[in-house]
Amino acid sequence: MVDRVYKEQLPRLRNDLEKLKESFSSLGPLRTDWTKLRIEPLLRHLDSLDQLLNSEEFSRESSRLTKGVRLFHSDLVYLRENIKGLEKVFLSEKKSLKK
Repeated sequence: MVDRVYKEQLPRLRNDLEKLKESFSSLGPLRTDWTKLRIEPLLRHLDSLDQLLNSEEFSRESSRLTKGVRLFHSDLVYLRENIKGLEKVFLSEKKSLKK
């Protein structure tokens, strides 16, 4: 079950990050390039997790996620918290540009 939930969450989180990337780019140049600072590293992290989960090395290990539930859950929490933080930063940046 954890395997399925974890694998289903990663594409959704990637989609959220891609949308944030587009949103930040629509604001034009900012003092802080949040795309390079946070979004691109998070997308690389997702790529890395995805490659590991789909690699042959782990394909035969049926218990890989059930033994490490806490560790994999921490990845999801980390990514979700970063996305929430970036959404707040986006709203703040958007608000400050309107002034």
